[in-house]
Amino acid sequence: MNKEVLKKLSYGVYAITTNIDGKDTGCIANSLIQVTYNTIAVSLNHKNFTNLCVAKSNKFGISILGEDIDNNIITTFGYQSGADIDKFEHIKYREIDGIRIIDGALGYLICKVVDKFETETHTIFLGEILDGKIFTQEEPMTYAYYHKERKGTTPKNAPTYIENEKVDSETAYKCSICGYIYRGDITKEPEDYVCPICKQPKSVFEKL
Repeated sequence: MNKEVLKKLSYGVYAITTNIDGKDTGCIANSLIQVTYNTIAVSLNHKNFTNLCVAKSNKFGISILGEDIDNNIITTFGYQSGADIDKFEHIKYREIDGIRIIDGALGYLICKVVDKFETETHTIFLGEILDGKIFTQEEPMTYAYYHKERKGTTPKNAPTYIENEKVDSETAYKCSICGYIYRGDITKEPEDYVCPICKQPKSVFEKL
């Protein structure tokens, strides 16, 4: 199978947040769909700390991210673990029904877990929508936009991650921390260059 065809499917970009025992955490998700008028399905990797927390709390929030969302949101929630850091330490948020929603999101949904299904690598949580609101009419970020315009990469824990992703450029470097692909000769960048996704120095890049 040509795995590139999977990139033709339509996805959004969302921050899934929850609270367990007074700890707030979350992660970036793109595999999220509305399955009925009041039910949302979201897929979270077993390795994600957020998966464990949603399973225990039985409640989660969805922050719908827009095209102009601060890149630090993607970096913090997409490439770091809530088991290691406080993801909200430097992130502005508003609290709704006990769940933190990203400040700057286009809107939100609050969901109660009503069922879940296990796959080999992911849990699919079904959430009954308890509340939701639109903050702004700006354009939501699609996964295609995230890749094409923001030059984003797919975290290894994401359902849409493809190993050995094809690189079109003859010369390219890959960030060993988050997987971001730099197309061109990174050695020509200034010494203070950092990865636009995980903010690590160019010394962590490996030539492909």
